[in-house]
Amino acid sequence: MGLRIIGGHLKGKRLHPVTGRMIRPTGNRQRESMFNILSHEVGDAVVLDLFAGTGVLGIEALSRGAKFAVFLDQFKEAVSVIERNLRSCKLEEKAKIIRWNIRSGLSCLKTAPLEFDLVFMDPPYNRGDIRPALENLHKTGRLKAGSTIAIEHSSGEPISVDETDFCLIDQRRYGKTLVTFLRYMV
Repeated sequence: MGLRIIGGHLKGKRLHPVTGRMIRPTGNRQRESMFNILSHEVGDAVVLDLFAGTGVLGIEALSRGAKFAVFLDQFKEAVSVIERNLRSCKLEEKAKIIRWNIRSGLSCLKTAPLEFDLVFMDPPYNRGDIRPALENLHKTGRLKAGSTIAIEHSSGEPISVDETDFCLIDQRRYGKTLVTFLRYMV
């Protein structure tokens, strides 16, 4: 069936994939379930899409009424595909793309004039990227109090929020994948 937008004003729009095996985009059914859970938080949100890949999560949010999205990915191929997808959806004015290695921190966001309401994080599975990314998100000072973070991850890589400013609000299993929803509590 291919990668497509499943809701909002761009519903049915096909997106360009990243070729090769380095990117694992969120499937249509799983994404639909995630956005059903987040339905009240997307409208007018400022979105951050970390480990963005094709940009499908941020573009889905824009299609459903988010007002702006920032996409971060370290791979040149991914950044190129996100640019193509934003152009084909006519969303360039509502988005910013940053090529950045998230593992080295998120200092690229510290001076951004935006505070994020909603964050999507879809890191490579089982590489230990989640905890550092959460810590770096907190350090940026760019998260709004009460913002939601949706993390797609392997069931073999549980998320611990002990001793952090995040609390677990929901978690769903999709085969070997978990989607964990956190709230930023500062």
